Amino acid sequence: MNQLMRFSRLHGDSKVAPFVAILVVLTLLASMGNLLMPEDSAFYVSTYTITLLGKYLCYAMLALAVDVIWGYCGILSLGHGAFFALGGYAMGMYLMRQIGDRGVYGNPELPDFMVFLNWTELPWFWQGMDQFWFAMLMVLLVPGILAFIFGWLAFRSRVTGVYLSIMTQALTYALLLAFFRNEMGFGGNNGLTDFKDILGFDLQADTTRVTLFAITALLLAVILVVSHKILQSRMGKVIVAIRDGESRARFIGYRTERFKVWLFVYSALIAGIAGALYVPQVGIINPGEFSPLNSIEMVIWVAVGGRGTLIGAIVGALLVNFAKTKFTAIMPDGWLFALGALFVFVTLYLPQGLMGLYKKMMDKRRPDNSDSHGSDTEGKNAEPAVKGGNV
Repeated sequence: MNQLMRFSRLHGDSKVAPFVAILVVLTLLASMGNLLMPEDSAFYVSTYTITLLGKYLCYAMLALAVDVIWGYCGILSLGHGAFFALGGYAMGMYLMRQIGDRGVYGNPELPDFMVFLNWTELPWFWQGMDQFWFAMLMVLLVPGILAFIFGWLAFRSRVTGVYLSIMTQALTYALLLAFFRNEMGFGGNNGLTDFKDILGFDLQADTTRVTLFAITALLLAVILVVSHKILQSRMGKVIVAIRDGESRARFIGYRTERFKVWLFVYSALIAGIAGALYVPQVGIINPGEFSPLNSIEMVIWVAVGGRGTLIGAIVGALLVNFAKTKFTAIMPDGWLFALGALFVFVTLYLPQGLMGLYKKMMDKRRPDNSDSHGSDTEGKNAEPAVKGGNV
């Protein structure tokens, strides 16, 4: 924790370290509330709640991935659901291979859906997925390679703005249609489910659920600190310069497409990790995760929390998904209308999101608005939720 505080002071930002500390403390309290408290205690945290919190943290990690590329480089991606789902499918394939002969059909080699479809042998792309290290490598490689190929072709061609957003949405929709097909070998419409264990630990056990939740929180904290460090570095300054004036950055000698490709791949890797953590906690992965609507929701999370702030993206994802859980229980058919109204409200009245509102409130409380701690990329360069950049 002392290292985090030192890092925060060096880079002129006082929000990351306290946020990480709060995240760690709340994770510990929730974990102890589940494992140590009796069920009749007021401090008991149910396993269902732990699983729900773990899912929220996966979404927060995904929102962070979107904010890295949109908030700091001005690239509005409407296809990050594809990288999230690909990471989830890689983890799902590993979990399916762990079932072995405990499936409905008792085949030690083939998953149940392959037996049902009369497949006689395991496809080549399923080979090696019974090894955890190999599956985790695929969690990173598959989204990373796809992001590199797409980004290299798009950014070298200087595709920007709404055209790039439409292309990313078309990418995830194409994958949605492909994964719906049974011939693809990923379970078709039903996807992958009925997981039993991970690394030999029962997925239904409370200790496993709490461990997955804690790992998700830890990785979210690490990715937040690493992303903050990258974006506060000289490279981060160049990325922000590209967002604010790409032609000028190119004119003074920067190969802007290389920076954009690198950041796009980094963002896709974060999304893939989030998907891999999401699947064992939720217990299913299907083509619905590729839905373009999901990618649009991610953008709303970031807009609500505050674009270009990192922490705001996490807060926005947590709050919006908590509201979704509560609202859909009351009025399931009305959630999309509520979500649309929320986005309109944020666009009109909170263009810098909740973090922008918080900053204004803090500025009003200070007798002098000047910041004695130096410049802050996350504060000064924070963009409105809809305006600015290449959007």
